[in-house]
Amino acid sequence: MPEVTTPKHKDGDFFVDYEEKVFEDVQAEAGEKALVTFHTVAFEGSIGLVNMLQATRLQRKGYETSILLYGPGVTLGLQRGFPTLGDEAFPGHQNFTNQLKKFMGEGGKVYACRFALQALYGHGEPSLIEGIRPISPLDVLDLKLLHTRENAFIIDTWTV
Repeated sequence: MPEVTTPKHKDGDFFVDYEEKVFEDVQAEAGEKALVTFHTVAFEGSIGLVNMLQATRLQRKGYETSILLYGPGVTLGLQRGFPTLGDEAFPGHQNFTNQLKKFMGEGGKVYACRFALQALYGHGEPSLIEGIRPISPLDVLDLKLLHTRENAFIIDTWTV
């Protein structure tokens, strides 16, 4: 058997060149908008959290940014906690809540479809994180069309 003589990795080691940026740091031009849509279930994968981080990054780059929670995506905007609302039952339990609050605190807008909220997931508007604006299911398409009309940058997230 060959002997492994490479020293073990230790905290603080680098595996990649994280400082090199290949592309220019694009910033929004005056009036530019972005929309990030979520049709994904909370805790079923990483895309919900990843695109919340993308939405926050777009907001910080100067885009007037909105998040649309529809279908199972409304589960990202529900208050949660255990044993009481707001409690973190396990590390990361409040990731969605914390990220949405940070996003809204920095000026981002979050919309949640009332149909999905009630008909699909059995929740009412009081279940939403404070600051999320419930909208009619008829507004879901119009919100996307308005952003398209305004040449907004749109990230659509779908998981099944």
